[in-house]
Amino acid sequence: MNNINEDASAQDLELQSDHSSDYLAQPQPRRLRGFAATAAGTNSTGRGKKEREKEKERTKLRERHRRAITSRMLAGLRQYGNFPLPARADINDVLAALAREAGWIVNADGTTYRQCLPPSQMGSFAAKSVDSQVSGGSLRTCSVKETLENQPPVLRIDECLSPASIDSVVIAERDSKNGKYASVSPINSVDCLEADQLMQDIHSRVHESDFNCTPYVPVYIKLPAGIINKFCQLMDPEGIRQELIHIKSLNVDGVVVDCWWGIVEGWSPQKYVWSGYRELFNIIREFKLNLQVVMAFHECGGKDSSDALISLPQWVLDIGKDNQDIFFTDREGRRNTECLSWGIDKERVLKGRTGIEVYFDMMRSFRTEFDDLFTVGLIYAVEVGLGASGELKYPSFSERMGWRYPGIGEFQCYDKYLQHSLRKAAKLRGHSSWAKGPDNAGHYNSKPHETGFFCERGDYDNYYGRFFLHWYCQNLIDHADNVLSLASLAFEETKIIVKVPAVHWWYKTPSHAAELTAGYHNPTNQDGYSPVFEVLKKHYVTMKFVCLGFNLSNQEANDSLVDPEGLSWQVVNSAWERGLATAGENTLFCYDRERYKRLVETAKPRNDPDQRHFSFFVHQQPSLLQGNVCLSELDFFIKCMHGEMTGDL
Repeated sequence: MNNINEDASAQDLELQSDHSSDYLAQPQPRRLRGFAATAAGTNSTGRGKKEREKEKERTKLRERHRRAITSRMLAGLRQYGNFPLPARADINDVLAALAREAGWIVNADGTTYRQCLPPSQMGSFAAKSVDSQVSGGSLRTCSVKETLENQPPVLRIDECLSPASIDSVVIAERDSKNGKYASVSPINSVDCLEADQLMQDIHSRVHESDFNCTPYVPVYIKLPAGIINKFCQLMDPEGIRQELIHIKSLNVDGVVVDCWWGIVEGWSPQKYVWSGYRELFNIIREFKLNLQVVMAFHECGGKDSSDALISLPQWVLDIGKDNQDIFFTDREGRRNTECLSWGIDKERVLKGRTGIEVYFDMMRSFRTEFDDLFTVGLIYAVEVGLGASGELKYPSFSERMGWRYPGIGEFQCYDKYLQHSLRKAAKLRGHSSWAKGPDNAGHYNSKPHETGFFCERGDYDNYYGRFFLHWYCQNLIDHADNVLSLASLAFEETKIIVKVPAVHWWYKTPSHAAELTAGYHNPTNQDGYSPVFEVLKKHYVTMKFVCLGFNLSNQEANDSLVDPEGLSWQVVNSAWERGLATAGENTLFCYDRERYKRLVETAKPRNDPDQRHFSFFVHQQPSLLQGNVCLSELDFFIKCMHGEMTGDL
């Protein structure tokens, strides 16, 4: 109906235009002729203006429609395809993401091309490309020049095939009759023995030199936590020497040692004992190994406090008996003594000191005590513990509280100090009723879809939910900022490291529930790592990411919608985009060769056009003296990290 009206209107305009022309063609007085010409020009201008306005409106509608479609596409790619698209992505970002997913290389300027094997990995095949010629069902190799001169133009094959794509290559022949391409049998047919042999040779060569001539990434071995007892005494000096002999034989670059707050300042406030660490560091110095030290302000132990290996200082636990709010607290009021609540960072409740003053005093004591080792360069870097397990996170996955993987965990913000901060933030926001934690967030072992807060389109994404999560995550950021400010003073001109957790379960859900309870506001429609990394960049620290190095079973992946690789890609690339130095650390698992390869690929991805890689990698493992570590596989891993030839292993 609208189209009919528009056609009728157009016809009326044409008729009016014809009558106006006839009228103007007749002889008229000068005055009337001028009036008629003016009227006709005015009508024409008015009609043109209206048409332009209508066209503008139609253009606006088309643009809004296009944007709505784009918005839904971006939401789907983020939510179901795990594409880490920017918040204000456009069609170029989508095309680049899809191209990279398909294995193409997309540079920042838009240059797009297929990934080729570097010449160093092609061996004797560097000067040749794999071509094919159907002749009696066989395949032969030709030089590029010979192919161009002798092959008919109907045969096409990519000159930039990787070994994986060679296995499935199909020759397309153009049909001159219908102008279409007809598929010919794949080259890995029964008769193609020469092709199979060629591909096996290529696979063998590439496999043997997987990480040859790649960037050198230093490898550090983390020493066991129990080598220093609670009285700060070195337990087994000779055993440590034997351990370091094995480490040195593997061409490891250095070792990592935890300095436990519960040992050093274990009995009385501001009375620090470093004797056992002094003896240990002197032994490490004999072997000329670099040393990284961890300022461990958390507890190290088992599922409950009775079997904890190393607790917080006893005098702190004594304070906690009278004031339990110095510890993180869940919704049921249960206290977690793994580390101190960030709510007391600026509260003088620790014998007249605040939380950050307590951390600073220990760091300053360490720097003064071992000034000679800093001077000679033995201590390469200092890692500052910022939360549970030494990682920058809330203790939301505590096994002593009953948590089991893959539970979403619980928010840890119910001590009186954090509750006071929440009430203050809600009042400042103008909604005092928001001064509470969510009452529909489930429990430690809930799944996102079982809760009203974390389910799809749940409360996590309404006005209150976004306010609460922003406040909750801002406490994590402020804690990092406060402690790192003082750490920079204590360790001037020394590399400072911060460990970031890998909360990979429920990563493929819209809410990313487990990351939210851990303190990272990283739902599908928001990047929760950017504000954290901005603070780390402010203090020039190195971000150390926990790398898993293994693939979960299909059943486990479906049950908890995990995506370790997607999380790793987001975290590492977000840090690199902000110019942060990055490093890695593995989890405590027994590693085979394939898992080691995944760790190396994470540390220095070969498909990165900017050739970015980790500054170093920390390898956790049981003691080498226990006999349950495969030294040949560990040696393979270290050589790959160092970019050495691996073919003989």
